Amino acid sequence: MGAIYEIGALSALTEALDGLDFNSADVYVGVSAGGFVAAGLVNGFTPHQMSRVFIEGEKTRDRFEPSVLLKPAYSEYAKRLASVPPLLASAAWHYVLGTSTAMSAFERLGRAIPTGVFSGEEVDRYLSGIFNQPDRSNDFRTLSRRLYLIATDLDTGESVNFGAPGLDHVPISRAVQATAALPGLFPPVEIDGRYFVDGALRKTLHASIALDEGIDLMVCLNPLVPYDSTPHHRTRDREHHLDKLVDGGLPVVLAQTFRSIIHSRLGAGMERYKTAYPDTDIVLFEPNRSDADMFFTNLFSYSSRRRLCEHAYQKTREELWRRRHELAPLLARHGITIRTNVLRDEKLTLVKTLKKSRGVWRESATTAATRLLTHTLDDLDRWLRYTAAAA
Repeated sequence: MGAIYEIGALSALTEALDGLDFNSADVYVGVSAGGFVAAGLVNGFTPHQMSRVFIEGEKTRDRFEPSVLLKPAYSEYAKRLASVPPLLASAAWHYVLGTSTAMSAFERLGRAIPTGVFSGEEVDRYLSGIFNQPDRSNDFRTLSRRLYLIATDLDTGESVNFGAPGLDHVPISRAVQATAALPGLFPPVEIDGRYFVDGALRKTLHASIALDEGIDLMVCLNPLVPYDSTPHHRTRDREHHLDKLVDGGLPVVLAQTFRSIIHSRLGAGMERYKTAYPDTDIVLFEPNRSDADMFFTNLFSYSSRRRLCEHAYQKTREELWRRRHELAPLLARHGITIRTNVLRDEKLTLVKTLKKSRGVWRESATTAATRLLTHTLDDLDRWLRYTAAAA
């Protein structure tokens, strides 16, 4: 969800902001799914290229398949299964000796529960194959820009900045796997004898890492906001009909809880940043809290991911237009202007295999050749638009 939103939003910002190149930033900080995007940007992938490779599944050597994220953690299962007999023996022995109650003896078996459902090793393998190609890098030390990927040390609860001195020997692909290892879904990632999990568990943005570098403008993308399902905020939606989130069961309750924690910390952090770094302009983009699509969409199919990425793209364009008077003077201080003609162009879309029908983005039937031709013509069209706007 995070990566899909960020790719769609970055694509909209790339088109609409003249003077801002997301492949030429001084510092990149990636947290959780943002690690995928930050590592891609610093390796030269434009937001539009990431959309085609990761969202649309364009048939290239970099093609991304959802199955990368869904391979069961067989080695973790085997490890935990092998621990069951000795744990059972230990629990029975302590119970017979009277040194533990039946409940405490039973609790010992909790150590046999796998720490994750899916294997993150496929993430490392896939990204390693991409970043080790010519003109790209899987090594922090050879990058021309500074990249920091944040994970949480499981044994201390402290944040760790992969890419910083002393931690820049870790492959970028492995650091991405660590920062995105959401507990319960993916097992902790072992690096140099230590175990790491999702970087968002301690902080949401970790923006101070970039701010301490003395940057003058920071652009933040936060994809996860709690959903406001109250009737006066809820948008009309024919697909999502939950009047109360509790009706969605445990997955929906957990998603709302996680998002609320993340967003609460983000708000507090943004206030501190403004006070502690008064010389840096900070701009934040995130979804609208009443956006049901950003909360309920099933992501494990190309069609769903395409629709959601297009949705994020269009919503970011709408937000830029709504905030244009607020943002224009701030961005102008950094030589950036808002292309209002681009924002007014209602024909612009990101995912060319989608067509809007009755207010809903739907998949259109296209062949691979047609899709490639469409992408090529789209590139030419965007280039002509930008050239005309610059002139």
